Amino acid sequence: MQAVIPGLGMGCARALCGVLLWGAVSHAAVAQVAGEVEFTRGVGFAQTAGQNARVMGKGLPLKEGDRLTTTEGGTAIIRLQDGTRMTVRPNSEMLIEQYRFKDAAAPDNSMVMQLLKGGFRAITGLISKGSADAARVVTKTATIGIRGTDFDARVCTTECKSESGKVQEPARANAVQASAKLVSAQGEIAALDANGARRKVVTGGSLYPGDTLETGVGAWAVLAFRDDSRTTLGGNTRFRVDSFVFDEQSPKEGRFLVSLLRGSMRALTGLIGKANNRNVSFTTATATIGIRGTGLDMDCSAEGSCSFYTWLGSIEVTPVGQTALQVLQAGQGLFVGRDGIRPLDAPSLERLPRPDSVPVDTKQLFSAAPVEEGKEGLFVFVRDGHIEVTTSRETLHLGRGETGFAGNDGSAARPVTMPLFLQFDRIPMPDSKSPMLSTVLDEGGIRPVNQCR
Repeated sequence: MQAVIPGLGMGCARALCGVLLWGAVSHAAVAQVAGEVEFTRGVGFAQTAGQNARVMGKGLPLKEGDRLTTTEGGTAIIRLQDGTRMTVRPNSEMLIEQYRFKDAAAPDNSMVMQLLKGGFRAITGLISKGSADAARVVTKTATIGIRGTDFDARVCTTECKSESGKVQEPARANAVQASAKLVSAQGEIAALDANGARRKVVTGGSLYPGDTLETGVGAWAVLAFRDDSRTTLGGNTRFRVDSFVFDEQSPKEGRFLVSLLRGSMRALTGLIGKANNRNVSFTTATATIGIRGTGLDMDCSAEGSCSFYTWLGSIEVTPVGQTALQVLQAGQGLFVGRDGIRPLDAPSLERLPRPDSVPVDTKQLFSAAPVEEGKEGLFVFVRDGHIEVTTSRETLHLGRGETGFAGNDGSAARPVTMPLFLQFDRIPMPDSKSPMLSTVLDEGGIRPVNQCR
């Protein structure tokens, strides 16, 4: 017998049920289309809560709220509307928890994914490039903050250790490639690489040899280098890393060569300067600065002139076009410009924080620690860009070429070596031109080296 809602006739009750059903369908319909499936191999499903699962195949639309599942041997490459591409690994489960994208400039763009099981390979798109906090992946172990990047993520139980055990190749060192990382900042900060490609830089972001860092008007930025040198850059400044080489086992062989192209800077030299001060140099438009274990200020805000002031140790100032140098002790300064050279007896950059006054955890920024191969937890490998891994206890910033681990106990570390299951991963990249070929070769145990040249 069909139940009737008290106070309503049978016809009205049916009408109300129809309205409620239409409302439920309407809600599902307005969930934003997030993207579509570009490639599948094996079996995978996409399912919206309360609806039947859909078999994943090329062209299948994906919506906000969809749960993506792949089976043993199943792989899927998806493309989202902002240009993000992801390869969902076999035996994986992901949820598109939130997806909002209108255009590259929209302030409310956002992407939140849950990685419940397994892993993926990703090349992120416009959402992560537009805002530092707009894109993230949540796991039970840690949250991955995406800052515009190309990376892999694996939630490991026992399968990662098993995969590594099948690899006979040696593991490579998990070395930090960055010269420096941004540890504190205010305002807009950007970097240009040696090819002129521009990227936003936020706290934890990396700077590499050949990069030029730019600060906006009224902005400032504090950089920590791997040799423990520090610099504070003022507003409207352009600063370039010309050459940086450092091995903590042989600091005498290191090099720290930088240029202040415009603006202002406070600097404290580190281990390279202590081991071999002749391998440290600051270049400006009007002079070259050598050091003797030093804290110094440089202000080149006015075109064609620079002021130099020493607040620790001593510096050697060699004006452009001259061979004679001037030595400045702590508390001494020098103006070098078109109108000549004159001494200064007072600093001019005290409004900027001295770099040695900003707390820096150099170990957290650059050091590695032993992590068992395939240990249970979250592993992240960054091919390019900047990833922030945040656990209940700490935050780990990863740059180009770095691997990080987040344990189930809330710990976070860079493994000393890159795990073999990541280093020799054969799952196709999301931008692979021949993903089917890659998977077939993988199943046959063949490495796709120099194929179809």
